[in-house]
Amino acid sequence: MNRKVLTSIIILVIIVGVFAYLNAGDVEDRALSQKEAILFLNYQGEEVAEIDFDSIQELKEDQFQETLRSSDSPDQENTYTGVLLKDILAKYDIPVDGFSQVVTKAADGYTVALGQAEVLEDDNIYVVYMINGEYLASKSEGGSGPYQIVIRNDQFGQRWNKFLMELNVN
Repeated sequence: MNRKVLTSIIILVIIVGVFAYLNAGDVEDRALSQKEAILFLNYQGEEVAEIDFDSIQELKEDQFQETLRSSDSPDQENTYTGVLLKDILAKYDIPVDGFSQVVTKAADGYTVALGQAEVLEDDNIYVVYMINGEYLASKSEGGSGPYQIVIRNDQFGQRWNKFLMELNVN
């Protein structure tokens, strides 16, 4: 085998190993998030809270209708139940002028960046936990939960974030 090819393969194996090591901690967080309905809240790189379902339910619950749009199925009108993201931030003393964005992270690795103005907007960004009167099932159960970000002002729902496990406030 050519020396350059062998060297390239060794370098690739090392890179894959490093990334696997770095992501190992996320595996535990993902499992806990899905199994125990834990939402991790980080502010400026530091963990502020591990929010459980009881803590979320202490906030003002809202119910609203929104259309779920998908490229592989017909539009579906649903009734969602959840709490405003900005109310979660307020509960954990995140100052409204102390961040520029919130990056949401899902158990499957999908992330969405939300600007400060849209986070603070009334009746816009929700952390939902029910759809049509039923709790969101986890990914392993074929659901989109236990939590999901729903952005009411996102016309096509492209930035909705299923399997929500982490909020990173920067």
